[in-house]
Amino acid sequence: MFAKRVLSALVLGSAWIASTSASPIERRDDQLKFSYGDTKVRGVNLGGWFVLEPWITPSIFEPWAESQIVKDEYTLCKTVGKGAASKILQNHWNSWITQSDFWQIKKAGLNHVRIPIGYWSVAPVEGDPYVQGAYQVLSRALDWAQAAGIKVMIDLHGAPGSQNGFDNSGKLGAIDWTQGDTVSQTKKALNKIRDDHASHPAVAAIELVNEPMGSSLDMDTVRQFYMDGWGNLKNSRVAITFHDAFQGVNSWNDWGSGMWNLLLDTHHYEIFDSETLQMGIDDHVKSACGFGNQMKSNNKWTISGEWTGGITDCAKWLNGLGVGARYDGTYAINGGSSYIGSCDGKYTGSVKNLSAADKGNLRKFIEAQLDAYESAAGWIFWTWKTEGAPEWDMQDQIANGIFPQPLSDRQYPGQCGY
Repeated sequence: MFAKRVLSALVLGSAWIASTSASPIERRDDQLKFSYGDTKVRGVNLGGWFVLEPWITPSIFEPWAESQIVKDEYTLCKTVGKGAASKILQNHWNSWITQSDFWQIKKAGLNHVRIPIGYWSVAPVEGDPYVQGAYQVLSRALDWAQAAGIKVMIDLHGAPGSQNGFDNSGKLGAIDWTQGDTVSQTKKALNKIRDDHASHPAVAAIELVNEPMGSSLDMDTVRQFYMDGWGNLKNSRVAITFHDAFQGVNSWNDWGSGMWNLLLDTHHYEIFDSETLQMGIDDHVKSACGFGNQMKSNNKWTISGEWTGGITDCAKWLNGLGVGARYDGTYAINGGSSYIGSCDGKYTGSVKNLSAADKGNLRKFIEAQLDAYESAAGWIFWTWKTEGAPEWDMQDQIANGIFPQPLSDRQYPGQCGY
């Protein structure tokens, strides 16, 4: 899903954009299935569907809450065995998101969904405990999207060895991507996605890999992987999406010369360190607006491919199964955290149960980010639904009047001044 800091995004298409820091990048979007640049990306992630995250669907992980033996999809499959894991996951895949969700998403005014999927569902590696079946459901989802008039970004969210060590990569712990054959295995998965789905009328973008942890990887290797991935997809009529690898939203201006149809994905969160958690709502708004200014200053079109309205990390297991929150001082990793405020009412449940002040802050922050990211090429919210994380659940927020409907509605207009 997300990383533990602020991230970045961008897109390429049909014109030339001048830049003060680098040569303009050629854009050829005349063959793409969505008019990136001309039309704002307004989307939502279908998180927790094909790549499990304990905080999105805690019910799946509750049996191991005390022992903490199971913390991600890898350890779930390894612990219960492939037969039992297949039964659990098949039920989840067939029920978590249905065709009705796509119609709801369309009704909400959105034009994109980003669908995370792990390499193990596409091109399994021998010896891994994961079970397969999600890839077949993905095919069905593409038809649902097409019927609803929604474009899809297929996002390779988990790479062999884990590209970031987060549970949302499939395996919590070491970052072993780029070791051994993992890069070639990742390319194999991407090429299969290309061959099977790039021609589907709903598939407008394919993301090469989600959130590679640049600080723990050889960035030359990451850049080469991006170049090779682009080369394999460049004739596929999809926007070739790459994440900024936590190098900064403006860090890729000098990269990509001679390439086209690129989409840089940047993710913006203001809750995964104590400093940002201590900010008041006005400072959160100011930070988001400033980030929007950075996005639109790139020499490439840029979207925020993950973001949330939350200004706390209170949601149950958001930081990992059994891990507390920095906000209320229960976080016990890397020296722990100090109390900032109460997580009462934010830990689990519906947004309708939040205090009036919390609801107002949530709405205010969401509106600021909509304005900020639409000053660039657009946005994709994380995430469509949860089992009870009120600051993160777009479906619940729409139902309770928090996420703007229509999307242009503003209770707090002009926050960014543009």
